[in-house]
Amino acid sequence: MNTKSRAKAYWKENLRYLRVLLIIWFLVSFGAGIIFKDFLNQFYLGGFPLGFWFSQQGSIYVFVILIFIYVRLMNKLDKKYGFDD
Repeated sequence: MNTKSRAKAYWKENLRYLRVLLIIWFLVSFGAGIIFKDFLNQFYLGGFPLGFWFSQQGSIYVFVILIFIYVRLMNKLDKKYGFDD
C-alpha cells in the first residue's frame, strides 16, 4: 500500500470516527437537553431534573470525554497506518 492510498484510507476512517462522535455529542446536547428534556425531567441527578442537568453540565462532560476518546482513537489510527512519528 503506497503512501497516497494509506493517507486516503486514514482520512476516510478519521471522518467516520468524527461522524460517530459528533452524532453522539448532538444526541446528548441537543437531544437530551432540548428534545427529550420533558421526559428526562422526571428523573433527578444531584437534586436537579435530568433534562436540565444535561443541558447545563452533562453535554459539556460528554464533550470532554469524547475529546479523550477521539485522541485515543487517533493514536491507534496513526499506528495502524504508520503515521505515528
